[in-house]
Amino acid sequence: MTRGGIVVEKTEYDVIVVGSGGGGFTAALAAHERGLDTLVIESTDGFGGSTARSGGGVWIPNNYALKKAGQVQPDAEVKEYLYSIIGDGVSRDRIDAFVETGPEALQFVRDNSAADFTWVPDYSDYYPEAPGGKASGRSVEPKPINGKIIGDEMHRLTKSYTKAPAGMVVTQADFRKISLGMRTLRGPITMIKVFLSRLFTTLRGKQMFGMGMAMMIGMRKGLQDREIPLWYDTPLTDLDVTDGRVTGVVVTRNGVEQVLKARRGVILACGGFEHNEEMRQKHQRAPISTEWTTGAAGNTGAGIAAGEKIGAELALMDDAWWGPAIPLPSGPWFCLAERNLPGSIIVNQAGKRYGNEAAPYVDAVHTMYESAERTGIDHFPSWMIIDQRYRNRYLFAGLGPRQPFPGRWLKEGVIVKAESIERLAEKIDIPADSLKETLETFNGYALTGKDLDHGRGDSAYDRYYGDPRVKPNPSLGVIDQGPFYAVKMVPGDLGTKGGILTDAKARALRPDGSVIEGLFATGNVSAAVMGNTYAGAGATIGPAITFGYIAANVIADQES
Repeated sequence: MTRGGIVVEKTEYDVIVVGSGGGGFTAALAAHERGLDTLVIESTDGFGGSTARSGGGVWIPNNYALKKAGQVQPDAEVKEYLYSIIGDGVSRDRIDAFVETGPEALQFVRDNSAADFTWVPDYSDYYPEAPGGKASGRSVEPKPINGKIIGDEMHRLTKSYTKAPAGMVVTQADFRKISLGMRTLRGPITMIKVFLSRLFTTLRGKQMFGMGMAMMIGMRKGLQDREIPLWYDTPLTDLDVTDGRVTGVVVTRNGVEQVLKARRGVILACGGFEHNEEMRQKHQRAPISTEWTTGAAGNTGAGIAAGEKIGAELALMDDAWWGPAIPLPSGPWFCLAERNLPGSIIVNQAGKRYGNEAAPYVDAVHTMYESAERTGIDHFPSWMIIDQRYRNRYLFAGLGPRQPFPGRWLKEGVIVKAESIERLAEKIDIPADSLKETLETFNGYALTGKDLDHGRGDSAYDRYYGDPRVKPNPSLGVIDQGPFYAVKMVPGDLGTKGGILTDAKARALRPDGSVIEGLFATGNVSAAVMGNTYAGAGATIGPAITFGYIAANVIADQES
């Protein structure tokens, strides 16, 4: 608004959404659709958060994209699956709300933004053998989108943590094929398709994006079309409370602290605390580091701290969306396919395997910590052992098959190379006899196709990123062709999963179970509906979208 020719910002809205990721944008779009005057605030100078940095997977069973692909399942079976893997740590009504409302929420995003989604074929649930699990998968991903549709806002889009050439769009479905290099025809064919697509779209003047960036471009277009204001560089410092009800937010804006009033409610969607060293040291197991996360830089726990300050209960603060990561000089590389491909193992500093390397990534790090505590053996770092055959065949941390490891990786000790196993063990300071014995045992399992120690390759999920040309188990391959490599592995994460405990309506709760009126939370600022587990690819973003949608509609349904 203007007064006397001077632009004056409003300081009162019906709804204020804190955070500009998938959950926050869904909440803002839904609140606007219900006729609520809505503001989105963002602590950084860009939008998208961890959603934009991610692969963009969304795990919402029975959504419209899955129905189109014929991948539907009764809600009762979906709930059975989630109940079985999550256990009693999360209330059933929250799980039920996610299952029952999720498809409606994703349909709403499609109908009210430029984001659209498609099934990721055969990307298995992470526990497909559990009751109600689905080996063909229930993950969907954003369709590629032209970034130019949002104009100058493109320079504010948070970039993916994996760097690809401009205009190069690799979907999750593509990545699986490309990771196998030349091992199947699908790998080179997919690469040719990706390069040709880049050429054609560039010639047509388009700037295409995929994965999480595509989702956030599409959602940002939705906000633009509806003229929903988004304020950058406006960090939350506190919550405004009147008579026990949250009535607004305290922010720093243009270097000045001010109160923004929210007549109907505040929705926190501002991420976890992965970049807050003090909170991580307080709540999580050692060793831990803010240097090992791929979460967005703005995720410093401000929303969680503000909620705790006014009496919100916190839960799951010791947990995260873990995954073994390589601490590269340029930043952590979150390992997906690398662990599942045959011809690799991960050992502790005694040279022993301690778990199924191809397990869901959250479980892989849980096992890393638990094994270290149980045995007293140092697992930090652990080491992935591979040989030259593996390097000749597969992509690794963004490098093509046969492509030499960068000298800086070798110089800084992230990658260690040796002509023999004995020399490799000496270089990484682990017992050579132990490592040799471990490899001999594992190589025997690879020949029989049965990992008798940890069951690697038994699950359909283990085999998703495996090599179909390796028999009898696509996740198990012999390691015996020098030179050999040891790759440093640490407990990385996609973000933390602990935060404000909420109910099935996304309302913040106190320790006694009472509701903090006016305060809602979704995404990683809230305690994950997935509990300590991870249902499938996109089980972070799916609930964030769903409970952002729920929160906005609960606010709209309340009497003003």
